[in-house]
Amino acid sequence: MNSLINGVSVGHWTDPVAKTGCTVILFPPKTVASGEVRGGAPATREFALLSPERMVENIHALLLTGGSAFGLAAADGVVACLEEEGTGFSTPAGPVPIVVAMGLYDLMEGDATVRPGPEQGRIAVREASEEIKVGQVGAGTGATVGKWRSREHSRSGGIGLGIAEKEDLKVIAIAAVNALGEPDNGTASKAVLDGTFMNWPEQPSRSPFSSGTNTTLVSVTTNAQLSKMDCFLLAQSGHDGLARALFPPHLSSDGDAVVVAATGEVPIPSLDVVRALTVAAVEQAVQQSC
Repeated sequence: MNSLINGVSVGHWTDPVAKTGCTVILFPPKTVASGEVRGGAPATREFALLSPERMVENIHALLLTGGSAFGLAAADGVVACLEEEGTGFSTPAGPVPIVVAMGLYDLMEGDATVRPGPEQGRIAVREASEEIKVGQVGAGTGATVGKWRSREHSRSGGIGLGIAEKEDLKVIAIAAVNALGEPDNGTASKAVLDGTFMNWPEQPSRSPFSSGTNTTLVSVTTNAQLSKMDCFLLAQSGHDGLARALFPPHLSSDGDAVVVAATGEVPIPSLDVVRALTVAAVEQAVQQSC
């Protein structure tokens, strides 16, 4: 279990039998956020409002969920909990909680009829604390990696955590790694360049390249004072960290997505410093997920 940034809490709902679950990250007031999708098959909710040009700047919660598109329903429970607390974007009719959700496909790993829903989202909120469990919990319960050759070559993925710090500045990455590719330290790319890479799919037309059974989801939280555009640029750096840790990343049936949230406690010496920390934190989170 690991400590997080002040005001941030994380909760899981886990079904180890059906091999699915969801993970919620709750943020303090006035947390600014943006994000970017680079995978070819995303399952998301409210992700469009993260674009820097959109009106809403703040985020109240982020949901990472199994169950593919079905699992996005768990966000309803998170929204309901926040509404009951009076948390949300102010409107004439009352606060509207801003909850972004991202889903991964784990339906083939356990019972495909069991998916996170509103009640499971509520449970994750109730379980939220300033500590985070890693491994095959929450959204990482049914996660697997290395499926790009075949399902027979896959192995367990899960939730990984990466922490990068410089003086008072802190960046924390939480990754739910369910990749088509597999964790790598650079040796696979070198082997491709050398012509010695042996792990190509034997029958690419029938391989999981287009199976839709994948996706790596990343939450990056920092205590830095950032604008929404700054957060967007950090999301790009998060994808760089993901690409450093997985081979190959961002394939057509991956829904790889990164959301960056900034709580605004610490003035930054340079945005590039925070970007460097983000690359390192995400790389560590992905590598430690398996």
